[in-house]
Amino acid sequence: MSFGRLATAKPARGPMSDINMTPLIDVMLVLLIIFMVTAPLIASSLKLDLPQTEGASPSDAPETLLLALDAEGRLFIGGERAELAEAHALAKRAKPDTEVQLRADAGVAYGRVAELIGVLQQAGLSRIAFVTAPAASAP
Repeated sequence: MSFGRLATAKPARGPMSDINMTPLIDVMLVLLIIFMVTAPLIASSLKLDLPQTEGASPSDAPETLLLALDAEGRLFIGGERAELAEAHALAKRAKPDTEVQLRADAGVAYGRVAELIGVLQQAGLSRIAFVTAPAASAP
C-alpha cells in the first residue's frame, strides 16, 4: 500500500470564504410555500355565526359583492373592515345586476341589517342574497 510521501503532498488550501447559498434558498422556498398556503386562511378569518335554514342553496351569479356583518354590527367588504359610506360608494360603482351576498351574524341587530339594505338599495342594487348555514340534520 502506498500512501504517498509527505514531502510531495499538496499544500493545504486556505479557509473557504464563500457562503453556501443552497440551504438558505431551501429555507426561503419552504417559507414561501408556507405563506402561500396560509394567506387564504388568514384572509377569511372573519368568524360569523350564520343563521341555520333548510333549503338554502348558493347562487351562481356572475358578479357578486360580498358583505358581512359581525356580531358587533361591524361591516366587512370582501373580508376587509369598512364603513357604510364605503359600501355605498362601492355599490354605486357596481353594475345594477350585481348580486350582493350578505352574511350577517345571527346575533347582529335587525336594524343594522335593515340600514345596510337601505344603503344598497339607494345605490341601485336590488339583488340581495342572505347567506345562511345549512341546518343541522336530525339524527
